[in-house]
Amino acid sequence: MATVSLTSKNFSDVASQQGIVLIDFWASWCGPCRMFGPIFERVSAKHPDIVFAKVDTEAEQELARSFQIRSIPTLMAVRDGVVLYSQPGALPEPLLEQLIAKVREADMSEAVH
Repeated sequence: MATVSLTSKNFSDVASQQGIVLIDFWASWCGPCRMFGPIFERVSAKHPDIVFAKVDTEAEQELARSFQIRSIPTLMAVRDGVVLYSQPGALPEPLLEQLIAKVREADMSEAVH
């Protein structure tokens, strides 16, 4: 599945849906972002049931500010509208796969909506 571009107009609709949404906050000038981009794309092809989305922090500065994104890339994992993970740094593919497994296994009855 191709990644979805998120903007201030569609962010709420995408991030609040049921299921898992992985969001990559990035910018074109960011070296680590350019390294992480192909990994994010590759892993998205292996998980068609997950929405893989990207926020261009240059084009969507207000959105990045509202989530207090201070370092990019920042990866956010949302499940059923609840943020379960939000950390800066480019993950290698095995760690991204581990994160996905943990988000899938999370007990959502303990998550705060």
